[in-house]
Amino acid sequence: MNNKSLYWLKWLLVVTFIVPLLTACGQMDISETYPLESVTKEGNSSSYVYRAAGVEVPAVATALADKRKPEQISKEDKERMFLVYPDEVIQLQRDTENPEDTLIEVDSKEYVQKNYDRSFLEMYIQYKIVDTLFDSLSGLGKYRGYTQQRQYAPSKPYRAPTQEDKKKAPPITVERKGSIFRRGSNQDSTVGSGGNIFNRTPSSKGSITRDKDKGSKYDSKSPTIKKSKPPRTRIGKGGITRRGRR
Repeated sequence: MNNKSLYWLKWLLVVTFIVPLLTACGQMDISETYPLESVTKEGNSSSYVYRAAGVEVPAVATALADKRKPEQISKEDKERMFLVYPDEVIQLQRDTENPEDTLIEVDSKEYVQKNYDRSFLEMYIQYKIVDTLFDSLSGLGKYRGYTQQRQYAPSKPYRAPTQEDKKKAPPITVERKGSIFRRGSNQDSTVGSGGNIFNRTPSSKGSITRDKDKGSKYDSKSPTIKKSKPPRTRIGKGGITRRGRR
């Protein structure tokens, strides 16, 4: 096999590996794949409900878990499943009005603490993980999910999402927090942790004062300024000689 054939074979292999990766990256934002159905939000407490039309609960659970691995995924069930993450809980429910659809409810940890019935979650999630979601003053609500809100209403009712809600709705398979590292800096520029990538520590500025009798004075903040000396010049004598003459 000549060099030209090897060259094209390498390019074929590169395309074969890269195209599937690019396709997977394009599918990371599930909020664009599944339309936003309802919203309830108050401060850090939020709940977003998406609709997966024509997809069963276990299939949606598998798709989400493949995109972002949960701390725990509940036992496979066609009616209801849970995916637990450090900052949120995703409840998948079969829509009672449209049984062929799955409702994807993304609840923040604060929303779970304020609204959910702890004993209800313990039916699906391990006790140790439930303990990490609640403290001694939470878990006293009666909420059990979007499909049961008429019977077990949350503290704040759901509403139809506005265009602004749809723009701000976070992707449900992507981490919400990242870090940006600036060369030559030890400061934390973590997005979401209070860091600001546009703030830079201002450099200290000094002042120069001049005294007619004693020359220039510099304060302690001013950088050391070296006085430049005039270049040295030499006066020399030279002669011009012509070839062919002595």
